[in-house]
Amino acid sequence: MSRECYFTGKKTRSGRSIARRGKAKYLGGVGIKTTGVTKRKFKPNIQRVRAVVDGKVCRIRVSAKAIRMGLVVKPQKRNWKPQATPVAE
Repeated sequence: MSRECYFTGKKTRSGRSIARRGKAKYLGGVGIKTTGVTKRKFKPNIQRVRAVVDGKVCRIRVSAKAIRMGLVVKPQKRNWKPQATPVAE
């Protein structure tokens, strides 16, 4: 199962991580130098939630942003209680 949001379509993106060293010129140094560039991944904040989709309750994977935006409709809370069984004496 892919790491993708059901509503927004957010998924893992690739990028680079840049390692630098040195002191900035405006702080009195000789400047910041790049010492390495490596690949990395930017992963979305995906959560598994129970939601109402097309009138049915199911578990879907959505981003935290979609939850905050109100795109996820949560199902109503159940108020089921077990029946009281008579106590035999």
